[in-house]
Amino acid sequence: MRTTHFIRIFVIFFLLLFFNCKNEKQNTSNDKVEVSFKKEGVLHLKESDSDSIIKTLDIEFAQDEYETQTGLMYRTQLGTNQGMLFIFPNVQMRSFYMKNTKIPLDIIYIDEKLQIVSFQKNAKPFDETSLPSEAPAKYVLEINAGLSDEWQLKNGDKIEFIKD
Repeated sequence: MRTTHFIRIFVIFFLLLFFNCKNEKQNTSNDKVEVSFKKEGVLHLKESDSDSIIKTLDIEFAQDEYETQTGLMYRTQLGTNQGMLFIFPNVQMRSFYMKNTKIPLDIIYIDEKLQIVSFQKNAKPFDETSLPSEAPAKYVLEINAGLSDEWQLKNGDKIEFIKD
């Protein structure tokens, strides 16, 4: 009888210890992903009327499925002259959201002729609300929130980019 009681107490103790450690591991692993900017090319924003350069940015490319799904998630900062250019294989209506994205962004939708067709400005961090394009797009440029207004970008302005 005494041995059975001892075994029950030991099993209960072991189970409590096991589950407590398991929960502790889950809590400490949250939010450990940290990604930094890696320049992969240069992008020029150009005025539609004069073709003069409005701004030149260092950019990262998102081209494959993993890169386009992840985008700027988990980033804690993005420089003023930095952005991410998403390149899709086709032209269609696009929609982005801010899941796991810590920094506010301007999302710029661009067609196959490299012309800006619509904006989603000041997208809020972590907001999973759909942010659709107003016209079909092949490219999407993400920059810090507020910069598209600061640089006075408008529909019809163009982009030009080169890969490093």
